[in-house]
Amino acid sequence: MTPLFSGFRSLQVQVAPSITINAVTGGSGPPLLLLHGHPQTHAIWHKVAPRLAERFTLVACDLRGYGDSSKPAGELDHANYSKRTMAADVLAVMRALCFETFRVLAHDRGARVAHRLALDHPQAIERLALLDIAPTLAMYEQTSEAFARAYWHWFFLIQPAPLPERLIEADPAAYARDVMGKRSAGLAPFDPRALAEYQRCLALPGAAHGICEDYRAAAGIDLEHDRIDRDAGRRLAMPLLALWGEQGVVGRCFDPLAEWKRVADDVHGGALPCGHYIAEEAPEALLERVLPFLAG
Repeated sequence: MTPLFSGFRSLQVQVAPSITINAVTGGSGPPLLLLHGHPQTHAIWHKVAPRLAERFTLVACDLRGYGDSSKPAGELDHANYSKRTMAADVLAVMRALCFETFRVLAHDRGARVAHRLALDHPQAIERLALLDIAPTLAMYEQTSEAFARAYWHWFFLIQPAPLPERLIEADPAAYARDVMGKRSAGLAPFDPRALAEYQRCLALPGAAHGICEDYRAAAGIDLEHDRIDRDAGRRLAMPLLALWGEQGVVGRCFDPLAEWKRVADDVHGGALPCGHYIAEEAPEALLERVLPFLAG
């Protein structure tokens, strides 16, 4: 079977005691960090990686709790799955590769990690491209019935352990198919090799717990961190490109551009002709927008 990232190098970086982050790297040029969403892995970037690698040195990570990265047991306050901790993980990966400053392209959960990374370590981030999210705090504070019905998993995954873990572990492959396949585009955009990789990783020991802890942190300690920043008036200063799928939930239930302008100074963006999984549904449209932005 042809590999998804032909010519890329795989690596495991220890970022903390007993915590390793899985990644692939390849290409040449300025460093570009790629972060994926739920319930996926770094494999989401396989359609755009060849073009991006012509201009950038890519580092595509599996977030803590996902893919082949470590999946520690969650702490009582879920702090070890906070976006602050997950941002520190990927920053450590970049520093291990001797990249002190870099650009970021991130989707979904990875975009939330990237938002926190840019707030906590602004000196490291040159440019930030975020796909199909509005800020976490805004989305929780503006939750409507329509959003809750469409993003039911936000409220399912935060239930106390082990209820959601047990249900996911009963059939991880079905969970991936149901969550991803019931979005606007169905399963058609997903390369069978990528889908098989998502399903493999969801079946790994601790994977269900890891993704639940990510969401539990988002509904708790992450909101605390976000409110502290809001109250202190902290804003993002680096250029930010916000893109979302015109057929997706985020653009229908929120005003992403307006919400990002509430927390950042230099914001551009708009909708792309696709649903949630932008890099796999509309790779060419994505490249058309992000390549000039990231090269700026």
